[in-house]
Amino acid sequence: MDEELFDVVDEHDEIIDQQPRSIVHAQGLRHRAAHVLVFNEAGQAFLQLRSQTKDNHPGVWDNACSGHVDAGESYAVAAERELMEEIGLLVDTPLEELFKLEACPENGMEFVTVFMTEAEGPFELNPEEIDAGRWASPSEIQAALQTEPEQYSPTFRMIWERLSV
Repeated sequence: MDEELFDVVDEHDEIIDQQPRSIVHAQGLRHRAAHVLVFNEAGQAFLQLRSQTKDNHPGVWDNACSGHVDAGESYAVAAERELMEEIGLLVDTPLEELFKLEACPENGMEFVTVFMTEAEGPFELNPEEIDAGRWASPSEIQAALQTEPEQYSPTFRMIWERLSV
């Protein structure tokens, strides 16, 4: 399989180059990612336990899905693609865009656009990406982030901090 190609961006999230994933990560170049929060009718968020085989942050809890934006792809298209690839969720309405995080060392130099949707599941978890999934209330998540923050990905922690402000 060919290596993924990413848009390299400047400090304003403007495309300045394209490079393979390995180079982008090895050189700490700014690039793009999409994260999707999935809530059910009860107000719980679906969390995924990142696979132990992931090269970044294996074995920690994260948003329902997240992934890189491929070269030439929009944030919204990447978010919908990742939903299908990771949890088998096909959305029939556009995702709600919540906010954007600036690229920084804490989030792997990724500009992250955060989206939200509602779904009840059950989901088809991709075993190459996800070891487990669970529903959690926002209060459960907040409590866990206080007592065991290392059990959650750095970007997840940044997103939840921004949500709770």
